[in-house]
Amino acid sequence: MPSVPESFRRSQLAIAALFFFLGFQYSTWVSRVPALKARLDLSTADLGLLLLAPGIGAAVSFPLVARLMKRLGSRRLAGLSALVLVVVLAVLAVVPSLPAAVVVLFVDGLAIACLNVAMNAQGAALEARYQRTTMAKLHAMFSGGIFCAALLASGVSALTGALPAHFAAAGALLLALLALSWTATLTDDAPAGSAASNVPAGSLASEVPAGSLVSDGRAGARSGGARRRRWRVPAQATVLLSLAMVFAEVVEGAMNDWSALYLQDVAHAAAELLPLGIAVVSAMMVLARLFADGWRDRWGDPVVVVAGATVAACGLGGALMLGGVVPAFGGFALVGLGMAAVTPCVYVAAARLGPDSLALIASMGTAGLLIGPPVIGFVANGSSLVWGMGVVVLSALLVAVCVGRVRWPRAAEANQPDTAQPTLS
Repeated sequence: MPSVPESFRRSQLAIAALFFFLGFQYSTWVSRVPALKARLDLSTADLGLLLLAPGIGAAVSFPLVARLMKRLGSRRLAGLSALVLVVVLAVLAVVPSLPAAVVVLFVDGLAIACLNVAMNAQGAALEARYQRTTMAKLHAMFSGGIFCAALLASGVSALTGALPAHFAAAGALLLALLALSWTATLTDDAPAGSAASNVPAGSLASEVPAGSLVSDGRAGARSGGARRRRWRVPAQATVLLSLAMVFAEVVEGAMNDWSALYLQDVAHAAAELLPLGIAVVSAMMVLARLFADGWRDRWGDPVVVVAGATVAACGLGGALMLGGVVPAFGGFALVGLGMAAVTPCVYVAAARLGPDSLALIASMGTAGLLIGPPVIGFVANGSSLVWGMGVVVLSALLVAVCVGRVRWPRAAEANQPDTAQPTLS
């Protein structure tokens, strides 16, 4: 077995640090949603509105993200957005009212979308440059960040309910992580074979990537002179991948934002167990993602995604029907197991469609991650949180439906840029 280049390991660890950073920052504040709700005296509907703010920021971020990616590149965009996310934590800890909190979390959604696209572009470039599957392991670090932040939140909650001390400590840890890893990130983030010019004629992926700018109506056409550019309608494969990403991130976002309240209000768990709902999901995701690249090589991305989404839906659905603390934790664990490889696979497919498709699909995923939880809040406010979590079950099933319409290459073809483009089955 060929040895792993040292440069690959250094860059892999640096990019993994970005994934850990985003998971840690996100989990730091969502694990304290009950405390934010109490401090700002919010109703369930108010909380849904608050959680909608970052989703709106992510949903409107695509034009900004695409432009910043072209102007700054993924490395500088990742650093800039990471710094903004640290500032968001500091401000959120002392925000005085619901309107101010909405503004802060809107900015949080924009910054999350920017870092999400930038770090996944780095990961796709790493896979393409060294021809090694690693995206699932990188996403494992995102789950690891969520897990560690949830444990920190649980420990801090046992000592004090004050948010400023908690968020200040979290921000200091994030800045140290960014400083230690920054020098080894990739300076060239264009994945080999991702440009439209590398896609074989006649395949669906040779259509214009979602939201991409093309010259004279021809994807991938290049010349020395400047040409007039125009927007094209996204290809069907891009639309399906965008929908799959939205539904997948709805599942992940809901587990992060509502697991604590589900344990509190429905399962009637003890207060110290509330942050551990996120920890169970993220811990299972970390474990599964450490093995998921091997599953991808053995069975192929679509099988892993469809089977995983089905496991997540059945696991959570069973937990909702049974009720109680133990079934809840069991269902949460199956969600983590089933959804572990879904987003890494979709991000890899998105990168093969081109950088603009990656930006669109990643932005849509971030929107799903952040919009899904408030939608569940509105459903819960009109009925019950059990029905709200039922939306999560439905979303997992819709992931399987969308991915079932996209045909990936066989595992043996996964590293061949000229044949690795997703098409409609």
